[in-house]
Amino acid sequence: KLSEDVYMDNILKQLIQEEQELQFTKFNEDTAWLIGSGLVEKCTREGLPVTIDIMRGEHQLFHASLRGTSADNEEWGKRKVRLVYRFGHSSFYIGQLLKSKGKSIEEMFLIPESQYAPHGGCFPIIVKGTGMVGAITVSGLPQEEDHKLVVQAIRNYLSKEK
Repeated sequence: KLSEDVYMDNILKQLIQEEQELQFTKFNEDTAWLIGSGLVEKCTREGLPVTIDIMRGEHQLFHASLRGTSADNEEWGKRKVRLVYRFGHSSFYIGQLLKSKGKSIEEMFLIPESQYAPHGGCFPIIVKGTGMVGAITVSGLPQEEDHKLVVQAIRNYLSKEK
């Protein structure tokens, strides 16, 4: 049990560190297009059945549903975005936090999982000096893979920005 607790603590710390590290100097329609189209290219090449969504506030800046997706992926995406907007953390972080506490989202926060999905794949768009302005979401793969796709796409974009 102790080693499991340490493992969960390390995951949670790593996920918070990602949020602190992966921040933008600015985020606009061009940024959304570059990240979104990069994700589409990679996922199409690898045959990954995902829906990709990029929001700034209530404004959808980018959306694509690739071969093999369904309306369910859309709904999962919306529920992940709602969660990130509510808590200001990645959907994977909130899911891992709940797992570490052994609680459901209903038990811990009194909100319905039918509206908020604590599953990986949605990452906050954080602008340095401003805070969270939106979210980038991938839905369609196992949650950790969804999360890694988004994180890698942000990392790739930020490495070129410097």
